[in-house]
Amino acid sequence: MSGRRLLLFALVTLVACLGLLRLGSAADAQQPTSPRHIGVLLAGSWTDEMVQAFQQGLLDAGYVEGRDVVIEWRRARGSYDRLPQFAADLVQSKVDVIVVSDTPSTQAAKRATSTIPIVLVLVSDPVGSGLVASLARPGGNVTGLTIMTPDITAKRLQLLKETLPRATRVAVLWNPNTAFHPKVIEELKAAAPALSIHLSFVPARTPEQFGPAFSAFRRAHAQALYVIDDSFFSAHVDTLLKSASQVRLPVIYASREFANKGALMFYGASLEDQCRRAAGYVDKILKGAKPSDLPIEQPTQFELVVNLKTAKALGITIPESILSRANDVVR
Repeated sequence: MSGRRLLLFALVTLVACLGLLRLGSAADAQQPTSPRHIGVLLAGSWTDEMVQAFQQGLLDAGYVEGRDVVIEWRRARGSYDRLPQFAADLVQSKVDVIVVSDTPSTQAAKRATSTIPIVLVLVSDPVGSGLVASLARPGGNVTGLTIMTPDITAKRLQLLKETLPRATRVAVLWNPNTAFHPKVIEELKAAAPALSIHLSFVPARTPEQFGPAFSAFRRAHAQALYVIDDSFFSAHVDTLLKSASQVRLPVIYASREFANKGALMFYGASLEDQCRRAAGYVDKILKGAKPSDLPIEQPTQFELVVNLKTAKALGITIPESILSRANDVVR
């Protein structure tokens, strides 16, 4: 073959190869990557603002819902007996990651899978509840966020005392079925003497026990009610606040929803921020990170919300020192 023919043959071969590359690229463009599946398992429920914060966090990370990710929601709404089946459904659906709201949903997810990554959002005490080995090195398939910091329990009680300086008797509603509640009780007992507060602890693990619990509050002559944060209590927020209103008992809780619906105060981690940050963990896991390598993070944003409408109905004057620090005031 002459040099000219050899050169012509090489050019024809090159053009053919380039054509094949173009065809391959076009074919790839016509076959987009399938969206990743995210399961969300909630023992209670999230407010619209929390859902939107989680979705915005995914969007900020570059995920468009429906195109890049599909979210499968499972809401038990306080019915813990539904959690095992919901967790099994998500595992059967072969989701890429399971986002869990709290301790009961995490426990259900852990029992259902040891391989699918699990991201915590609002878990109070992941170490004490036996969900992870430590915050720095969670181990296994669980990571994410906790809503607790070492001094938050005492801080809530202090804010309640500052708001109601004459209050000396505070009732505490707790759930014996929730693993971390005994720890919170000890923290409350440690903080109360310095504030000249006597605490009365009343348990409730079913809705039927709310009535007897409020009867116990009346017998104790409670001047305020501290409800320890719990997905079961959150699921029955309307019932609890209606009962508290009937006996004119101001309530402090760890969920903004309680303050919005009639509790006197809320102080705690910004739940919307927690949901937004949880999306960052999902992003890292979808990109290949292992849950065992991702430390569990504590809250970075806290909120104080005061319900002035409730205060007025109860004849309570909120001190300026509290109002000046409030992130929001419900009027």
